Amino acid sequence: MKRAFLLGLVLATPLAAQNAAPFRVEESGRSFSRLADAVAAIGEGSGTIVIAPGKIADCVVQTAGDITYRAERPGATVFDGVTCEGKAALVLRGRNARVEGLIFQNMRVTDRNGSGIRHEKGNLEVTNSIFRNSEQGILAGEIHGGSIRIDRVSFSGLGGCPNGMCSHSIYIGDIAALSVTRSRFERGTGGHYLKSRSIRVEISDNSFDDTRGSETNYMIDLPAGSTGTIARNVFVQGANKENYSAFIAVGAETRLHSAAGLSIVDNDAAIAPGIDRNSTFVADWTREALRLGANRLGPGLTAFGTR
Repeated sequence: MKRAFLLGLVLATPLAAQNAAPFRVEESGRSFSRLADAVAAIGEGSGTIVIAPGKIADCVVQTAGDITYRAERPGATVFDGVTCEGKAALVLRGRNARVEGLIFQNMRVTDRNGSGIRHEKGNLEVTNSIFRNSEQGILAGEIHGGSIRIDRVSFSGLGGCPNGMCSHSIYIGDIAALSVTRSRFERGTGGHYLKSRSIRVEISDNSFDDTRGSETNYMIDLPAGSTGTIARNVFVQGANKENYSAFIAVGAETRLHSAAGLSIVDNDAAIAPGIDRNSTFVADWTREALRLGANRLGPGLTAFGTR
């Protein structure tokens, strides 16, 4: 059971940022030493902020506009350990935001929700980026009508459940639609790899490698029910689990949205070699008509179970 996953990430050793003004607004050509000043220069309008290579000890709160945050050289710009509002490196509540080619690491805050991105309003796209070694990768709240698209992104060393307060690699609140494609999840440190309360999901062509995970839970958790598609993913469950009862959970907390017609098809799932246990590929609390198609399951796995 093998599939190739191309993240398309150009990995480079981060260099200390030597440019005194590392944030350049592409449309105007103006450069700024503070990210907040570059965001303010765009204001209510639309624009792209190109960020120089190096470690970035800065953060920003976007409250307006339609802004793209783009690495000058993908994989060489690292937001390292600095958060705004006790939340994230990028706190996004403008009209829309896009993030391209950036790395986020070492995000930690008082309430243990330290994230690379906290998304609070509008639509979000994240491509060709890395989230690692933090409490959370991407955290989004309740955004009626909002959509989030994540493509070719790596999530590793994220999550945790100290004192029952859990963080996850991705945690998406009640939004209209979530798309996660061609991305990699690995080395989780607690919680779920992907948790979403969105009305609709597209989760396809990803890898969920839990072999080096620690105290992890579900790989995909749709706790309020969702429709859409989970297809062509590869899942491997590791040994060190807080909960190994299921790979995918649907409606485990509430019945906020219908799950009728949720299609789960053409996935590969296995328990890592050398682990003697049983698990369920899809655990369903909704008792609605899910569409469970042909999936390739390893030894010890039951295709479906109700709770």
